Amino acid sequence: MEKQIHRIGVLTSGGDAPGMNAAVRAVVRTAMDLGIGCVGIRRGWNGLIASDFVQLDATSVSHIIDKGGTVLYTARSEEFMTEEGRAKALSTCKLLGLEGIVAIGGDGTFRGALALSRQAAASGYDLQVVGIPATIDNDIGCSHYTIGFDTACNTAVQCIDKLRDTMQSHERCSVVEVMGRRAGHLALYVGISVGATAVLIPERDVDFDRDIVEKIRQARLAGTTHYMVVVAEGAGSAADIGKRIHDALGLDPRVTVLGHIQRGGSPTARDRETASRMGYMAVAALASSRGNCIIATQDGRIVDLDMEEALQMKKSFPMDRYQILEALTLSGSHRS
Repeated sequence: MEKQIHRIGVLTSGGDAPGMNAAVRAVVRTAMDLGIGCVGIRRGWNGLIASDFVQLDATSVSHIIDKGGTVLYTARSEEFMTEEGRAKALSTCKLLGLEGIVAIGGDGTFRGALALSRQAAASGYDLQVVGIPATIDNDIGCSHYTIGFDTACNTAVQCIDKLRDTMQSHERCSVVEVMGRRAGHLALYVGISVGATAVLIPERDVDFDRDIVEKIRQARLAGTTHYMVVVAEGAGSAADIGKRIHDALGLDPRVTVLGHIQRGGSPTARDRETASRMGYMAVAALASSRGNCIIATQDGRIVDLDMEEALQMKKSFPMDRYQILEALTLSGSHRS
């Protein structure tokens, strides 16, 4: 027999991502539809430790689906990583009568959620957790897509399109650094979308002559007088790449680091819709006693996966897309 859930909490943790608010809205409204109370935990896991919360209802999450960032705020918590910190968080859960928590974030958020659930079980308290993947890096192993990725890509594309206008006018080389410390999904997706001359990603060892110098040379021989190089932050410093281009080719590159602008802005339709479906599924899982899971996208479907197993999964990098990029940039056909 399924256990009746009376009250759950929802929080956002780690780096913010466009679409987090849409997920919060979906969690709250689905809970209300099922007769489940919902509490918003502010500032991630720190909020559970400090008892920083707000009562949420269907009206309180109106008009946030189009907002970037997160209305619940977000933070990283070193204290929560300790058993003592989680004990404080567990005390707050007991005080508020929380029987489940929906945690929106990345791998670190999910590992913290699982540790809290296990510590609760050891103390005799049944607390089920559900994770919703949200990160612009799209680097969650168990999910083919994460909330925020599409918006971040579109933001980067819009910025680079504007840069291209001035680079073309002055016949210059532009080196643009995008986010992606450990994953190049964002850089590669954006690079293909803007018709970049070259893209550097952490999943592929950088050969400067092969990956930069020769591609710029071939582009010049094909008649191009402006060049766009996209660099994932984990593949190297755009400033260093720009200097090496200057030394090797005599060009005067302009370096742009997009930085945290990629995390902001109104989420795209894809991120709003995906976040809404994931938020609904998260509450449905708790209501059906399928806790300690992660809501993920697999081959276009939204599924719930056992959290412990999901955290062991690895995502293969779509290197075939890099081959597509190379085919489109090694000749004059690379010009967008």
